[in-house]
Amino acid sequence: QLRKRWGVLFQAGALFSSLSLKENIALPLVEYSDLSQEMINEIVAFKISIVGLKASDANLYPSQISGGMKKKAALARALAMDPKLLFLDEPTSGLDPISAREFDALILKLRDLLGLTIVMVSHDLQSIYDTVDKVAILDNKKVVYEGNLDNIFGVENEFIKTFFNGIKKV
Repeated sequence: QLRKRWGVLFQAGALFSSLSLKENIALPLVEYSDLSQEMINEIVAFKISIVGLKASDANLYPSQISGGMKKKAALARALAMDPKLLFLDEPTSGLDPISAREFDALILKLRDLLGLTIVMVSHDLQSIYDTVDKVAILDNKKVVYEGNLDNIFGVENEFIKTFFNGIKKV
């Protein structure tokens, strides 16, 4: 029951190559709900729409779409069961800078629209600056900082200083 209340966006999307986008997004609903096929189709169409894909994209296969579209389709699948908690693993990796910033904006829009709590793993500094409310920094398998970004530059930790390289949030 608990696992039905969270969604996961894997770094590489983890879409099934033999399934269309529609089938990939529908999979959690087919496996974990008793919804009719008609209702599943409606939910899938809505999820495709809210992540910014076109209705016609539903019949495409992962091999036929761009990396950004794969991320959106995988996000739609992660949202299929209406989770309250969403885990994102490197959501902007592999995207060009423009697509990465657009994906960040999509994440924030969906967070607000759907009332999501999001846990994100990222090494993309701009994405971190643009999306997080709180951050936890890990160094050698230990949390070396937890809090907001405004206070991070006062932390005496070599990893943090190297990672952020003196760059301040703009």
